Amino acid sequence: MTASDMSRPPGRRRPIRVRPRRPYQALVAAGVAVLIAGVLSLAALRPGDAAADTVGAGGYTTTQVGPLPSGCGSISTDPRQWVTANAPSGAVPTNDWWSSILWKRTNCAYGEPLAANPLSFRAQAGGLGFSYTTTPSISGSATGPGEYHFPYREDFVAGVAQLNSSEVKVDGWSDWTVSPYLSDGARSLRATIGKGLPFAFFRTSGGNARIAASGGATPAVWSNSGSWIGYTINGHDYAAYAPSGATWTVSGSTIGSTLAGKDYFSVAVLPTTASSSDADRKSLATAYGKSAYDHVTGTVVSYRYDEAGSTVTTTYKFTTAAMEGGGTGTVAALLPHQWRYLAAGTPLPQTYISPRGSLKVLTGIGSFTTSMRFHGVLPEVPAVADSGGSDAATLQNYLDAEKSDPTRQVSDDTYWTGKGLGRAARLAEIADQTGNTAVRDAALSAIRSKLTDWFTAPSGKTAHVFYYDRNWGTLIGYPASYGSDQELNDHHFHYGYYIAAAATLAKFDPQWASTERYGGMVDLLIRDANNYDRADTRFPYLRDFDIYGGHDWASGHGSFAAGNNQESSSEGMNFDNALIQWGQATGNTAVRDAGIYMYTTQAAAIQDYWFDTKDQIFPSGFPHREVGMVWSDGAAYSTWFSADPAKIQGINLLPVTGGHLYLGHDPDYVLTDYRDMLTNSGTTQPSSWTDIWYEFLALGDGDKALADFRANSGFTSEEGESKAHTFHWVRNLAALGHVDTSVTADSPLSSVFVNNGARTYVASNITSTDRTVHFSDGTTLTVPSGKTVASGANEWSGGSATGGGDGGGTPTPTPTPTGTPWKSTLYPQSDGSVLSSPGTTGTATLASAGGQNHDGTPTNPVTFTAKGVTLKYNNGATAFDLAVDAGTAVANGPQVRISYDRTGDGTWDRVETYHYYATDPQPGYEHYTQTAGLESATGSLGDLDGGTVRIEVWNAIGANPTTLGTGDKSVVTLPYN
Repeated sequence: MTASDMSRPPGRRRPIRVRPRRPYQALVAAGVAVLIAGVLSLAALRPGDAAADTVGAGGYTTTQVGPLPSGCGSISTDPRQWVTANAPSGAVPTNDWWSSILWKRTNCAYGEPLAANPLSFRAQAGGLGFSYTTTPSISGSATGPGEYHFPYREDFVAGVAQLNSSEVKVDGWSDWTVSPYLSDGARSLRATIGKGLPFAFFRTSGGNARIAASGGATPAVWSNSGSWIGYTINGHDYAAYAPSGATWTVSGSTIGSTLAGKDYFSVAVLPTTASSSDADRKSLATAYGKSAYDHVTGTVVSYRYDEAGSTVTTTYKFTTAAMEGGGTGTVAALLPHQWRYLAAGTPLPQTYISPRGSLKVLTGIGSFTTSMRFHGVLPEVPAVADSGGSDAATLQNYLDAEKSDPTRQVSDDTYWTGKGLGRAARLAEIADQTGNTAVRDAALSAIRSKLTDWFTAPSGKTAHVFYYDRNWGTLIGYPASYGSDQELNDHHFHYGYYIAAAATLAKFDPQWASTERYGGMVDLLIRDANNYDRADTRFPYLRDFDIYGGHDWASGHGSFAAGNNQESSSEGMNFDNALIQWGQATGNTAVRDAGIYMYTTQAAAIQDYWFDTKDQIFPSGFPHREVGMVWSDGAAYSTWFSADPAKIQGINLLPVTGGHLYLGHDPDYVLTDYRDMLTNSGTTQPSSWTDIWYEFLALGDGDKALADFRANSGFTSEEGESKAHTFHWVRNLAALGHVDTSVTADSPLSSVFVNNGARTYVASNITSTDRTVHFSDGTTLTVPSGKTVASGANEWSGGSATGGGDGGGTPTPTPTPTGTPWKSTLYPQSDGSVLSSPGTTGTATLASAGGQNHDGTPTNPVTFTAKGVTLKYNNGATAFDLAVDAGTAVANGPQVRISYDRTGDGTWDRVETYHYYATDPQPGYEHYTQTAGLESATGSLGDLDGGTVRIEVWNAIGANPTTLGTGDKSVVTLPYN
């Protein structure tokens, strides 16, 4: 099955002389917050006020000017047609994993299957179908298009006896749950299901609970005692929980319960396998049973950006109602982008199989928290190599060639207008850096003219206008394109370019960006794509961003057999980066921080779900190391518009901006991806989008990218690119080297590069006041107002953009401690010392345990000690990643103990011992991390004031030595800023 077979919506995009875009995709993206125009736009966009079409000097129209969202019944004008009176008021959510049961488009009764992972569900007349697919379907070729899916394969239907509902409605929703509702008048079933929830929670009326195996299967019951029953269907283990005092009866393919006269039950899928014993199943079902009566009633996310520590902390909270008992929390299956960065908690050893790889399980929780590093963005890479010589002249010639038409717009709709604006913004940035004010001003003038045109709506205007539809709670630009009107596709893709260009303009023309002028319209675009204000019911909260999934969805309705989808993850990141740049330029920290939250989270999701850089996500047998699009139930090496490998892979690279440095966080993967593209294309140079590929290659090998550009500069530029930007990018990255993710800074507009071990520190100050940027390795950089500064291996300063805001304010710097400038990362060295940054690759040998058991007791440990450490506790938890290798030895178990002396007085205030890690008998490093879980802990953490941190590693079991990688191979991350 190909992507094009999956219920493609009718109406292909119109032919165009440039590359077509996907017809399916999704609306509004990843934004979040612009308080900058909040008060003004809240007043200006009041539902029901026909005259309320003015926002500052701009505005929108409330008179329909083009097609509206379309689908079954009267959905165009009544998006609440399949929403009950119990559901939240305000704008309905779109672009979600469950959208097809609210916005019906292909199945007008029950919608399409909902892939929640680990479970998938399908509404039907008798109840809610369950699927836990553990075997993928893989199709396609090794070098051409192909895909994998974990398609809906029904195990059973959970419902109410004799229920015969003609349709499903939505009775409620929260950040990552939904409540489908089925009723035939005499009987009803209300379910609550959610992303990452192994449970489905049910309320019933009018009949007994009924679980009916599908496809002629017979449940194999392995436990039936009291109020819960354990059963296996199609090799998958489930447990159903009725109220206390109730029992379950089995008759052929059906399991039923009277529920002891009550109206609730729950069903959970267990992360057991065919090799599990019945005792294992019963033990796990009993553990899950502690949460079976604590029904999830809602979910909410909160996030915090710590500028000083460049850390994003995200908390996923569950609200529950105890149907009986005191309530012990719920069970959550964490996705890789969550469990890799889990701040605290020990997952179960069992995992679920899913389209997103292994899901790790936390039980009895009310919330969990992740902590991620934000590595910074830049308006553009610095012009360290553009200051003189023939290359500087070449760049200026390229720039001068763009002066007459910086946008080079190829079509008049919202997407291609956005692409043109993005192109002009790149030219403005590099022209400003290199002092070419004529081209800079021409590019800014083009941006100002186009944005002002689109942001004004005089009476009767029907083109280059935004229309607010109060029923749907959305802002649609006309002319629309690729379903951005009738399907609410791609709003984040389209509007991200507008916001990014507005951010560039705001740095040079702050008056234009003020709320009194056009800043309010920029705010509305952000709110439409991803409303950051829960109190603002005009738009749904984070419409496009899948809060639990960690990335955007592109289709407004998601009405496909495979669920929702997204192709260009990099255009989603363009939206996130636009919020960071706009928020910084206008002094709006709410917008900035929302952008940073989505940017950091989505960058992690992309590394796993689009690129699988750790080779842990895609199923065995899938022949590709990257995908062009992600589906709810899988992924595809394909696009909606081309079978060309350069475009399948390249659609997740463009546009290339200073906000896309995340693409270079793994330089080795860059080279792998590049080689795959050439192999699959059967060429030695990119045959399509050559400039995009050279720019991507430069993040892994700048010298080769520059050499290839010089040898092949006659290529045709991609529609959003220019020769000037491509040459600037590859020439400067050849000098700067790779992105260095081991160092962060207390400024969002910053980055560090490393070339042959020599670092260049870069920061941009687009505010009206000078500031000092502090890097985590102790380096400081003074950045004058309006300048971008590079220091270290490359010394350079340029630019003249001072903006109008304070850029979020300059944080009060933490006093630099005397002695070693410690930071939160400790890298053990071969000689027993510790560095705050990676050192020279080396090894240390952990002595054999001699066949004895030293679990929990350091025996002949290798010890690493950091002294004189002064750091601020951030209320997190210790993390580590130790590279261990037992070679071909069997049954070794390295173990670690980490001790904290908070004041250096010789008393250990906190001692943490982690469970040992069972190594495999295969040569090569394995990762021993904190996910092994705490075995014991004494004392408490707190601020370190001249304190000591000791790391002890030893073999707890085994009869052979183990090698510990040192220098740059192993790291301990302390919960400190």
